[in-house]
Amino acid sequence: MSERNHISIREAIRGRITGGEWAPGAMMPGETDLAEEYGCSRTTVNRALQKLAEDGLIERKRRAGTRVREIPSRQAKFRIPILRHEIEAAGGDYSSRVAFRETLKAPDFIRSRLRLAAGSRVLRLHTVHLSDGEPYAFEDRWVNIKAAPGVVDAPFDSISANEWLVREVPYSSGDVRFSAMAAGQIEAQALETSVGAPLFVVERTTWLRDLYITTTKLCYRPGYHMKTEL
Repeated sequence: MSERNHISIREAIRGRITGGEWAPGAMMPGETDLAEEYGCSRTTVNRALQKLAEDGLIERKRRAGTRVREIPSRQAKFRIPILRHEIEAAGGDYSSRVAFRETLKAPDFIRSRLRLAAGSRVLRLHTVHLSDGEPYAFEDRWVNIKAAPGVVDAPFDSISANEWLVREVPYSSGDVRFSAMAAGQIEAQALETSVGAPLFVVERTTWLRDLYITTTKLCYRPGYHMKTEL
């Protein structure tokens, strides 16, 4: 079965648990029964349940079946930060500048990342986030237009895409990658640093059930230190 079906089934089961259909401690139907109910393979159900187990919502034991956890285990969660809040909390004066904005047909690597059909159109944005007028982070973002109504005409001269999307477009899941990279020409120019300077990078993709919304690469200025809470 496809990844799309795996995600849809996972979220459907999550909704039934959080909605109270299966109480804490209750035994859930087996994989065969769930596969028959959802009209999919046991492999797809297994993948959906595995993710719910990783999220701490259910407990799976070999030969003993699957139960809803009595007390969901606490998991480390990464909340999407609004850069304006981050900068202002540190005492800085926030502003942002759109350096590039274009609507285009999604290239193959973005089609793959956002699970888009051939010919799908996306919005690409380059945004420089500033603290006290100095570059703080450079954002290279791609947005699935279908998943974010109004994004093409959104007033990004007065609100950043980061904040607009968090406020206007709900998401259910996402993945985050942390890495380091040497600044290329575009990043160096945006952050007013030298080509090859070491940058801390956060890459993030978000989706709502089976509809992928946006993927972004955020490069922070040299010397940036990340702080978050568990």
